[in-house]
This record gives sequence, C-alpha cells and structure tokens, in this order.
Amino acid sequence: MRTILCLALVSFVSLSMFAQNNPTTDTTIVFEPSSPDLIASTQYQPLRNAWGIDLMVSNNGFGLGGFWRHEYTDELSGFISLALSDVKDEAEVEYFNQFTGQSFVPGKKNRLLMLPVTFGVQYRLFKDDIVDNFRPFLSAGIGPSMVFVAPYSKTTVYDLGNGQTYTDTEQIEFFSSLKYGQAKYTVGGFIGGGAYFGLDKGTLSGVSFRYYFIPFKKGIEILDQVYVKHFGGFFITLNFGSMY
Repeated sequence: MRTILCLALVSFVSLSMFAQNNPTTDTTIVFEPSSPDLIASTQYQPLRNAWGIDLMVSNNGFGLGGFWRHEYTDELSGFISLALSDVKDEAEVEYFNQFTGQSFVPGKKNRLLMLPVTFGVQYRLFKDDIVDNFRPFLSAGIGPSMVFVAPYSKTTVYDLGNGQTYTDTEQIEFFSSLKYGQAKYTVGGFIGGGAYFGLDKGTLSGVSFRYYFIPFKKGIEILDQVYVKHFGGFFITLNFGSMY
C-alpha cells in the first residue's frame, strides 16, 4: 500500500513539474490575406453637386430656367441660375378677334423677355430639428440681367391725297419681331425661400418662392407712352434636378 501511495505521489509531482515547464494558454489566430490589396476600405462620399431645371409661374405667365448648385456644408450652398420669362404691364388688356383667331393688345408698343443670370447662396433651416425629407431654406442672389425689347406692332401711314392720310397698325408675329429687337442690360437679384422634398439622395425636387427686382433707371416702354422702370415681381418656382 505504501508503495502504491509513493508511486502516486511521485507521478503527481512529475505531472505538476511538466505542466509548469510547458504552459498552455488560449491564443487568437489571425488570418491575413496573401494579398492585402484584396481588402479595400470604402468611405461614404456625399453628393455635393446638382443641376436641373426651374419651371416658373408669375402674373406674367410662365417661365423656364436652369441651375447648377454646390453644397459647401450641410447647411450652406451656392448656385448659378438662368431664367427666361415674359414681361407684361398690369394695364394690358388682351382682345381676341373671333374672325381671325388672333389676339391683340391695344396700345402695346413692345414685347419684353426677361433673362436674369443669378449667382446666389442658399441656407438650410432647422437641419437638426426636421427630418431630411423636408428641407426648408432661405436664398438670395444677384447678377446681370437682360431685357430683350422687340416691337409688338408696326404702324403704316398711307397718303390718300388731298391732305388726307390713313393709319394702319398691324401686329408683328412673335418670332418675326425678334429680328427687330434689341437687348438692354442692368443688374438685378432676388430674395426668397422654399423647401426640398424626398429622401432620394440622387434627385433634387422642391418648390421656392422668389421676388425678383430688376431696375431700369430710364424705363422701357411697354404700352404707348407707358415706361416701366422696375421689372421682376413674385415667382413660384418648381425645381427638378439630379445630384452627382
């Protein structure tokens, strides 16, 4: 019995010494690819640029424009816009000839087309308080503006003899009148606000309200002896664009 106990004690001591000389611990095995270039880290790049078209509605009718926009920060953007719209006087009254189907404005001297080029800034409101599918903003811009003046009608005086004359006023067709027109230039701008809608980061759609002010010191004649010195007015603009 003593012999068995001695052998057991010797065996236990031997195993303890072997364990101390040969420790075993858990390890974490890390596998690395043979070609590190196979694994590439990707970084999110937000879409900062946008371009598109503007559909404009005012008391004068419809207009069409385009824009290019760049986001400097999540709140501040800069843009360039170009617009083309018709210009009318509030006193204009249009009549239709039921026999010819043509319209005519008595006393109208010139057709006017307004073309402002605007460099502006846009500031997003309540970025941290409103969800991204509704993004209100304030905007303002300034830049060169052109008003193209084309004659609306031509007047011909016929000599009937005996000191008598006959005056005939004939309307000039729109596209035909453009070749007789001339451009007048000034500096104008606008102030306004609006909002973009939707969560799609690839598109840009919204509505804005703008008040354009385009002054001409000497005025431009629209109706006979009626000179207008301030152009522009209130516009509702629908924006449709694509971001990249």
